[in-house]
Amino acid sequence: MSLMTDILAHNQQFVQSKGYEPFLTDRFPDKKLVIITCMDTRLIELLPHAMNIRQGEAKVIKVAGAVVSHPFGSVMRSILLAVYELGATEIAVVGHHGCGMTALSCESILQKARERGVTQETLNLLRASGVELDRWLVGFESEEAAVRQTVATIRRHPLLPTGIVVHGLVMHPETGALDTLELGY
Repeated sequence: MSLMTDILAHNQQFVQSKGYEPFLTDRFPDKKLVIITCMDTRLIELLPHAMNIRQGEAKVIKVAGAVVSHPFGSVMRSILLAVYELGATEIAVVGHHGCGMTALSCESILQKARERGVTQETLNLLRASGVELDRWLVGFESEEAAVRQTVATIRRHPLLPTGIVVHGLVMHPETGALDTLELGY
């Protein structure tokens, strides 16, 4: 039996028993907050509890390293939609200590890709097409520097309206303690 088979069986029971009822809310964040955080599994339940965020109170965007890597990419688009369409007025970039992005090696990822069937010809074609894999598949030196860079990218965005407050924090993934790097006030 596959993982998806288990998930779908659980989902059918969840819906039939109305397990969704405690989670009912609308699409507008009550606290008018957008959180950009890492996709690290340690943060899935810890982060909302540590920040006192409940269902329906914030828009949470999860991306590797909590990084806005391109000012006109999908993460920044999501932030702008949350501001303009959903009424968000504050943004919190929440990285975490011990992030795997600090150890990210482009060559290591490409080697694993080759081992799983991606050909050198494909990698050469991507490079010839202008994809700079060495710049795209890169991590960062420290979580703090990455959070500060992402905060700066968001604050400088030409489509971000004045009055939007952007904060930068780093969480301890064991305890949930938040280190403040940048407060937008």
